[in-house]
Amino acid sequence: MSAPLHFMTVSELAKGIAARSVSPVELTKALIARVAALDGMTHAFIEVTADLALAQAKKAEAEVMAGISRGPLHGVPVGLKDIIDLKGVRTTAHSHQLIDNWATDDAFVTQKLKAAGAVILGKLATHEFAMGGPSFDLPFPPARNPWNLAHFTGGSSSGSGAAVAAGYVPAALGTDTGGSIRLPAAFCGIVGMKPTYGLVSRRGVLPLSQSLDHIGPMTWTVEDNALLMKVLAGHDRLDPASADRPDPTPEALLGAGVKGLRVGYIPSLGAQAEATDEVQGAVAGVATTLANLGATVEEVTLPPLADFAACGMMILLSEAFAIHEPNIQARPDLYGEILRDRLLLAGLIDASDYVQALRMRTELVAAVAKTMARFDIIVCAATATPAPVITEIPKFGLFSKPPLTIPFNVTGMPSLTMCCGFSASGLPLSVQIAGHAFGEATIYRAAQAYEAATAWRERRPALEAAAPMSLAAE
Repeated sequence: MSAPLHFMTVSELAKGIAARSVSPVELTKALIARVAALDGMTHAFIEVTADLALAQAKKAEAEVMAGISRGPLHGVPVGLKDIIDLKGVRTTAHSHQLIDNWATDDAFVTQKLKAAGAVILGKLATHEFAMGGPSFDLPFPPARNPWNLAHFTGGSSSGSGAAVAAGYVPAALGTDTGGSIRLPAAFCGIVGMKPTYGLVSRRGVLPLSQSLDHIGPMTWTVEDNALLMKVLAGHDRLDPASADRPDPTPEALLGAGVKGLRVGYIPSLGAQAEATDEVQGAVAGVATTLANLGATVEEVTLPPLADFAACGMMILLSEAFAIHEPNIQARPDLYGEILRDRLLLAGLIDASDYVQALRMRTELVAAVAKTMARFDIIVCAATATPAPVITEIPKFGLFSKPPLTIPFNVTGMPSLTMCCGFSASGLPLSVQIAGHAFGEATIYRAAQAYEAATAWRERRPALEAAAPMSLAAE
């Protein structure tokens, strides 16, 4: 039985649109109606750009009827995290600070999406400036996890994770500085890829930490993610960090299987990263499945998470404070409490701390490279637990319980998270797959093979059955 329109994947929609059995206009109308009906519970969208989306959908439909094809995103709706510029629409960063910040141009990735014929459905919730928490003192409420509305989506690409899981859009863009694509993907049970540093241009995206920031796709399936990455990747001479490489082919190894692939399996990233039994069992199951499919799997270790966290957080906080220092000093009241306190803490870091973190980064990159020389990919947990309750997120939890994703921001390596099971309470469990620089195709190869061998993509959140919520915090 085919999926309902709102749960069709990018690949399925592309085939339907090309065959003229799916209308981009009717699809866009259906998703706008779904957001209107259900997003009062999930708060994934900050703004639905209905007029723009319908105009783009009509253009796409006319082109398809005229025999013009722009590729698999032609006529397919997507959402943008609200730190990514969309010309003529506000980029608020979920903050009072930028509540009237109207974008005068498109971000590079927005330009790429438009050129591919995508329909931009709107701007999605984020944590404030991609660094705050799920706060209740901001212009918009925090996004909620579609699997359980009392639980956290992960952040900071919170709306992107929720929107894809809820069937509001088949794909969304997020950003990732310490895990902000991969954590919402993990907690919301979808696929999120942080590409190699420099593969996707950051021009037109509000910065957080220039040496750690990445942009990437969030989708329901691995194939869809690769299709999005194919569109997003490419050199941009106006982004100093942009890699000048031949046109990437992240989709090239889809369907190749994993026979002969060398997989390093990391049971633990150290004491600070101890995962629950449910998570450990699910991730061990991924390693077993890959081995059964023909991969060579070997247990391996990396430097402890604590080292990556100390290094990465020092760099992130230092670079974030450099960006926000004028505003945090002039108008601290325009920041939410969580981000304000994190930035004030960042202001205590001095230059010698930052330089030491950069030296430590060099050592960690070398250590990981030595380990990776023996493997094509490494597999480990994406999070230590399923999604926690949204009101129980500690202000400084980034430091006491650092994300398991941050090692690959420090190294700049590509890293993907995807669903690998469900907890006893029905929340997604996820695995993290990392690879060599510019080795996205190999990660997608392994991830798709695992996805095809399991049934996790058959399970969706039942938002329509969710009881209305009344929360004092709102």
